[in-house]
Amino acid sequence: VQLQASGGGMVQAGGSLRLSCRYSGLTLPYYAIGWFRQAPGKEREGVSCINYNGGGTYMRMSVQGRFTISKDDAKNTVILQMNSLKPEDTGVYYCAAGNLDGKKLSTVCTHDMGYWGEGTLVTVSS
Repeated sequence: VQLQASGGGMVQAGGSLRLSCRYSGLTLPYYAIGWFRQAPGKEREGVSCINYNGGGTYMRMSVQGRFTISKDDAKNTVILQMNSLKPEDTGVYYCAAGNLDGKKLSTVCTHDMGYWGEGTLVTVSS
């Protein structure tokens, strides 16, 4: 499985960024795919993910109402649209995927991703 993230950058508080994750080799019949982030000096945390058919999503409480996640199967791409960004959203954002078979989406999206891509840096200045 290959996961390639792009779209990070620097933005002022209140601004927007759009992260893309292009994936390949994901042959699991039931999977979750989405985004984690790691701020300096903090543990990595699940931000948002979407299930294999786009019918279910998970969104971390601190980003609800500001971030949206979508999936373009034709392009094998997952998009994280981030609006109203805050300095606390700063961090390295990683695209990840995991097996969803028999598991809760929220569990996989926060603890149980088996495939990881390289991160992309998001910096939000105050």
